[in-house]
Amino acid sequence: MKETKINVSVYIATSLDGFIARPDGDVSWLHEVEPIEGGDDAGFGEFFGSVDVLVMGRGTFEKVLEFDWPYGAMPVIVLSRSLTEVPKKLRDRVRIEAPTPQVLLEKLSQEGFKRLYLDGGKVIQSFLREGLVDDMTLTTIPVLIGEGLPLFGRIDKDIKLRLLECRSWNNGFVQSKYQVLN
Repeated sequence: MKETKINVSVYIATSLDGFIARPDGDVSWLHEVEPIEGGDDAGFGEFFGSVDVLVMGRGTFEKVLEFDWPYGAMPVIVLSRSLTEVPKKLRDRVRIEAPTPQVLLEKLSQEGFKRLYLDGGKVIQSFLREGLVDDMTLTTIPVLIGEGLPLFGRIDKDIKLRLLECRSWNNGFVQSKYQVLN
């Protein structure tokens, strides 16, 4: 169980059938849906402004590298045992680590970070299994993709959640924010 002072938050979108990407990691389906009227970003900007460090897995990092870097100067930790190098243009804000989730949280807490944004299916799953996630904001996109990379995987025990907020938009997005209770 978590004993550090850093808050761990998940903010992620899934297909209605619970996938975060197609089996090959493709996320183009996220961009093929009708946008929210009025340019609303479903609260992502406000959320992103509330975190001070981002932790993601190797697969998520490699996917993000295909786009313009969306995280500005936000410090980013990539959890990987196989990556050895960060692209030169990102070395001032991205570092590769391979500790356990608990050890990473202790280290980041000692470095003064207060709220961590957790991204990437396997990384989210590992933090959940260790009881290290405080809250999750899940945006369900109204599309069925049939197969892919699931947001949630195997767990050893039930993880209880408390619904804090639920919103919906005219394009069919449904967003639920949960507090993780255990």
